[in-house]
Amino acid sequence: MNPFDYARATDIDGAVTAVAARPGAAFLAGGTNLVDHLKLGVASPEALIDIRRLPLDEVTELPDGGVRVGATVTNSELAAHPLIRERFPALSQALLSGASGQLRNLATTGGNLLQRTRCVYFQDVTTPCSKREPGSGCSALDGYTRYHAILGASEHCVAVHPSDMAVAMLAYDAVVVTTGRNGERRIPLAEFHRLPGDEPSRDTVLEHGELITAVELPARWSADIGAGQERLRSTYRKVRDRASYAFALVSVAAVVELAAEDSGAADAAPRIADCRIVLGGVAHRPWRAERAEDVLRGAPAAEDAFRRAAEAELAAARPLRDNAFKIPMARSTLVAVLRELTAGPHDQEPAR
Repeated sequence: MNPFDYARATDIDGAVTAVAARPGAAFLAGGTNLVDHLKLGVASPEALIDIRRLPLDEVTELPDGGVRVGATVTNSELAAHPLIRERFPALSQALLSGASGQLRNLATTGGNLLQRTRCVYFQDVTTPCSKREPGSGCSALDGYTRYHAILGASEHCVAVHPSDMAVAMLAYDAVVVTTGRNGERRIPLAEFHRLPGDEPSRDTVLEHGELITAVELPARWSADIGAGQERLRSTYRKVRDRASYAFALVSVAAVVELAAEDSGAADAAPRIADCRIVLGGVAHRPWRAERAEDVLRGAPAAEDAFRRAAEAELAAARPLRDNAFKIPMARSTLVAVLRELTAGPHDQEPAR
């Protein structure tokens, strides 16, 4: 363990100033990712600014029916909160599918968004890794790639983003609220995480010293506020090697709005008025499946449309030696999720 300075922040502006003033400083919240990296030698900050006692630990309803989540709300608190369970159920499902109960009790909303890849080469300081040491190369390209990306990768990095929470939040069109040296900034979550390109060491668009203060979930996709609970449905499904404490091989978060005129039809498939679909475990960031969405909008909620949507999205997939199975797995998972969300009252799958 390398020595470092430690200070407990007493206000947001002070925390931002303290980190921004030192290139080697970092924020500390739950520490479930950062402390591991300190032990492994992946990270060696010269100073840690503890933000856990800042007033960022509440979940509040916004005037339009959306929800604002403070950055230090823990994953356990967020998953159990009535507003989240009732209005954004896929987010609760995603949170409960991640890590363990002990880790969820510590891990924070902001930290979850900022967690770094679990690529074994990134975490092994004896191997080259351009994400850890820019320009050093990507050991995974000729190594073990079962858990790596099939979409959006580059020759410099094929790692995937590990968050379950971020996948569900993106499906709800979340907005990340930050405070930096130039004041407050609002960043759509769709623009928050980066693809690796030729600069894989940068996971997000945040500037040094910019602090996440909240995440806002807009009312548009709320089950109670948006299209109406009977027409707006959402879920999160995760496929992994074991039932708990494992990262996603593939995951799908989806929100589907059924057309109003078809919502009560008993003998015909309803039509999909709008949707948001996000894949996890397949790319360097939560992967918004825009091609699949384009196929589904206005289409009947039928198996053929589901499969065409999945094929359209996965046409750009570029599997590596050990992970070609992710393509049929992602296709089957997406089709199953869409089938569940558009099923009639008598043939819906049981809630998870």
